[in-house]
Parts: sequence; C-alpha cells; structure tokens
Amino acid sequence: MASIATPTEPRASAVRGTDPGFIAKYSTQGPRYTSYPTALEFSEQFTVADYEQHLNTARNDAAPLSLYVHVPFCRWLCYYCGCNKVVTKKPGAGREYLDHIAIEIALLSQRIGNTRQVSQLHFGGGTPTYLDDAELTELIHLLASHFNLGDGKEREYSIEIDPRTVTPDRLALLRGLGFNRLSFGIQDTDPDVQRAINRTQRTDQIIDLVGAARSYRFSSISFDLIYGLPKQHCDTLNRTLDDIISLLPDRIALYHYAHLPTRFPAQRAIEKHTLPSSVEKLAMLRLANERLIEAGYVYIGMDHFVRPNDELARCQKEGHLQRNFQGYSTTLAPDVLGIGVSAISAIGDCYAQNSKDLTDYYRLLDAGQLPIDKGLIKSPEDQLRAYVIMQLACNLNISTQVFAEKFNISFWEKFADIQPKLEEMQQDGLIIIAHASITVTELGRMMLRNVCMVFDQYLKTQTQSYSKTI
Repeated sequence: MASIATPTEPRASAVRGTDPGFIAKYSTQGPRYTSYPTALEFSEQFTVADYEQHLNTARNDAAPLSLYVHVPFCRWLCYYCGCNKVVTKKPGAGREYLDHIAIEIALLSQRIGNTRQVSQLHFGGGTPTYLDDAELTELIHLLASHFNLGDGKEREYSIEIDPRTVTPDRLALLRGLGFNRLSFGIQDTDPDVQRAINRTQRTDQIIDLVGAARSYRFSSISFDLIYGLPKQHCDTLNRTLDDIISLLPDRIALYHYAHLPTRFPAQRAIEKHTLPSSVEKLAMLRLANERLIEAGYVYIGMDHFVRPNDELARCQKEGHLQRNFQGYSTTLAPDVLGIGVSAISAIGDCYAQNSKDLTDYYRLLDAGQLPIDKGLIKSPEDQLRAYVIMQLACNLNISTQVFAEKFNISFWEKFADIQPKLEEMQQDGLIIIAHASITVTELGRMMLRNVCMVFDQYLKTQTQSYSKTI
C-alpha cells in the first residue's frame, strides 16, 4: 500500500490566496469538467450507427430521461460569449429551425421510444426566447407528442432567459408551457462593464422580471454572473453582488470568463489590457465567495452557489450530486438526450454531439439522418477516471474504499504515480488526504478544476485549448 501523508495545516499564504507564487502555480488552463472525457476528445470515428445502437439500448431503461434543447439564435452579439450561436434578425430563422428540429425529434423518438418519463428539460442557447410565443408553444407541443413529459412536482423544466427578450407576460406563457425554473443571464450590473461586453440591460428590468417570476410561482430562479470581464474589478463586482443578493435568487452561477479570441472571434472586440489579472480574478472570486456565504448561500464548488434548502445542496450533502453539460444537476435522470445544432447527448457510456454548423445540421436532417458530427464511447479507464473526477467536482470527496469496491483495484495503487502531486496539493491547502478518502478544502473549492485535472489522462496535449482556471 502506498504511504499516505498525514494531513497538515495549510500554509498561511495559500489560505489567503494572495501569494503571487501560489497564484502563478495554479493559474493554468484546464476543463470545467461538464463531462469526462471532455468534448475535445470527441472523435469523428464515432458514427451515427454507434449512437443509434446506444439509443436502442436506452429504450429499455426504466430510469427517467433528461432532454436538452439548443436554440442557437441571438438578436445581439455579446462580445464575451463562447456558446454556439447564430446572431441574426432574419425573418423566418426560427421557423426554419423548428421545421428541422421537428425532424430530429421524430428520429430520436423512433429510436429511444416514448416510455421513459422526462423528469428534466432544459432549453439553452443562444437565446431560447429568440423564438416567439407561438414558436415556443409549438416546440413544447412537439416534444410532448414524441416524449413522455412528466408533470409531477419533482420535475425540473428550465429555460435560459436573456432579460432583454422577455416581459412579465412572456414569463406567464413559459409557466403555462410547463417551465418551473428560470435562469437569467445577468453577467454584471455595472454599466461600464456592460458596455465593454456589448450587453447593456437595466437592473430595474431584472427586478421587475424576478418579481413577476415569483408571482407566477416558478419554483427556482437562477442568475448567471461572470467574473474576469473587461473593466471589472472588486469594487464593480461588489456593487453587482449588492444588486444580486437583494433579489435572493435560489441559485447563482459565477462563471470565470474564458478569453479565447482565437476560438471565439467576437472576443477580439475586447481589449486585452482591460481584462483583470489572475491576482485580481482570484480576489474577485474570494470576494464573491465571502459575500454569498455571508448572505446564506452554500458554495457547492465549480462556480455554483445555492440556497441551503436547494436540491443541489441536498444532493451534495447526501453524496449524489452530478454534473453534466448544463452544469450541476440532481440525479433525477442518468441519460441526457441533446436536441438541436451542437447539442450533446450522454446516453449510457457514450457521448454524441450534433453538428455545430447550422447548414450541415439542416442538410443531414433533410436527408433523414440524425445530425451527429462526432462522439465517444467511454473506455473502462475513462469510466474509472470519470468517477473520481465527478466525485471530487460534485461531492468534494472521493472514498478510496468505495472506489476499490466499484473498480476492484486499490485507489492508491492505481494512482501511485500522482500521489506526490496530491501531497503537494495537500501542503498547499487544496485537499486533505486520509487513508480512506480525499476531501476538498474551502480553498480547494476555488481551485476545484486544478484538483480534478490531476486525474485527467488527456491533458498533456490539450491544455492550451481550455480557459484559465484562475
């Protein structure tokens, strides 16, 4: 058995997180781990036939199903955005998309069937509310006619909202269509920061929409914020946090801005000298952490804060929180069926991604073919490492005993080669190593991507393709 270091008191400089050497050490590039292996490992060798085989197998599963629907269109270009999107005001764009997504929905339901109850549904983008009221209604009816949409109180039906595209009346329609969760894209409430990212929106409009959402009895309201934006610093973020905390959303996703202008051309409009440094970004993350915890939120790690009574906090406490391409999730549905251009499915031990190109997506559907571009079937090694990474990312702990029972191998023997790195992270205050477990510390939650990266066998050649961890 490998020797296990005795837990020690972390260095004071690491705990403060202000030591320049410490920040430089952990300011690297790495994945957000919404999957493992990550999407960069997906291969074109994965075929439509591979996907159809997994869909047919999943047909006989009694577990609930999750649907993700990607609507790529936006009316305005936000400079920071790295999502797969099409910025257009072209009349009929939504109509053409619906006509094709109807084909995909029919093809998928033929293969996976309609008996599995859909307990989770998420509309993302782009801007799902780019579609008008009639188009949104039609899309829900399309899904309901091909899948078994659940109507119980435990269901989670969510939609991403650009506050500039909705009114209280539109929120009433969404509630009537069955959505019970809203995710508002706020990003930042400071006017200078908003102008720098080409996304100006009034805070009073957000206040009105939140009030309307509560009056319509949406069960959960989430806010998406970003730190590391141009012209953003601790003072501006502090004022944004004042605005956000006063509205008491149920969940807050505080994402780290990924500046990758070679991958996302719109980001070239952002002047690099206006971006905060790694030291400033870590200071902003610590500020947000302190403010939100003081306000009663639980920091579950990897950018997410939730109210103590939220299902995500409960799942983490019970040790069965999960993570998928939409971020953290409960374990209501093990399989995710992705619908729409660029959407990613996770069915059994496979990942399958639709074409990212809208023209190609349309062409394949017009030919009566599922629009799969690439994917991956997880190897036994992938499944083993995915388990470790997701336990750390979701539940902030890995039991070496449970690991040994699950994979029939000693954790410490399997990962003997990285034990020195783990012990180094313990000395830096990111984790606590015991004989039977590894536990992520409070400081480690802010460096959670770095902790997970230790177990990633693919990073040697891929790190430059990811955003910075700090």
